[in-house]
Amino acid sequence: MPQSVLAVDVGGTKFAVALVDPTGNVQEARRVATPPGGDAAALWETLVDLIGSVLRTAGRDDLGSGMVAGVGVGCGGPMTWPEGEVSPLNMPGWRGFPLRARLASRFPGVPVRVHNDAVCLAVAEHWRGAGRGSADMLGMVVSTGVGGGLILGGRLIDGGSGNAGHIGHVVVDPDGPECRCGGRGCLEAVARGPGLAAWAVEQGWVPGAVERSGQPYAGPDVPPYGEAVAEPDTGHGTGPGQAEEPGTGPDYVEETAASGRRLALDAAAGDEIALAALDRAGRALGVAIASAVNLCDLDVVTVGGGLSQAGPLLFEPLRAALREHARMGFARRVKVVPAALGQDAGLVGAAALVLAADRYWSR
Repeated sequence: MPQSVLAVDVGGTKFAVALVDPTGNVQEARRVATPPGGDAAALWETLVDLIGSVLRTAGRDDLGSGMVAGVGVGCGGPMTWPEGEVSPLNMPGWRGFPLRARLASRFPGVPVRVHNDAVCLAVAEHWRGAGRGSADMLGMVVSTGVGGGLILGGRLIDGGSGNAGHIGHVVVDPDGPECRCGGRGCLEAVARGPGLAAWAVEQGWVPGAVERSGQPYAGPDVPPYGEAVAEPDTGHGTGPGQAEEPGTGPDYVEETAASGRRLALDAAAGDEIALAALDRAGRALGVAIASAVNLCDLDVVTVGGGLSQAGPLLFEPLRAALREHARMGFARRVKVVPAALGQDAGLVGAAALVLAADRYWSR
């Protein structure tokens, strides 16, 4: 009997597929750029081709039963859960697309489970990452959006529609900016990378100005993230639908100069407006986390996603705001730590929906 699970991570910039063994080790991972503007058929065909490539590389001849012990998928929302009909906001080609049903028809006789991608990232950190050993944890992702997943009593909490832990829509400033959800002052509206960059531009930020002034850059290397778009690398290219070579990854090119990544770089180089933007994001995160801790009595909060790579420039104001707003004794014990698993976290979490179903799958 096969023991490995096929893990799938569906995103607006890339698809990732891997085999994951029962200990959470990622094997034979491959990624392709998401076909820009692809319709439902093009997106599905790209995913099927990528899955087939991973299985063939692993010596498993083709799609079908007997190849894997199950299939776990993380995908952006909204979606109907647990049915797995997906309508990712950044993939207009899929609206009500029956992703779970399509995969189940390809892999009959094994469990096929689909959950929100932010939930999968939280699951990964609890199972094999920075939250390992914690019974009560919130896993957060701060990138082009802000999402999360909630673990209580050592088990994933889904809620009635699979959206428990969606901390991005906790209100941190009732008079704050409009949110894409239609509300105002949500954490996501304040702290997501593109929104934060737009706020900085309104304050007079000129992306890269500090660097062009000749001031030496002494900050950390801040990797690209959500608002980037996958484009072919000149050496080992991965254009839409073309799988990368094992062990390589696609390069990412910013859509605009005024990006969250650029903001973090400029803040690290001393740009005052960029520093103020990261302080704004960090404090908003701290306020939201304080609310979550007071509500759920958490041990650990992990923070991942591209903006988390700003390090102390984000985490110091976050922790200051948390200290101000989490004043009860039980709340003060929470630890807020960077996520640990990197780009494979989505795959690990998707696999855990099958490999550790007793903790991470309730339906």
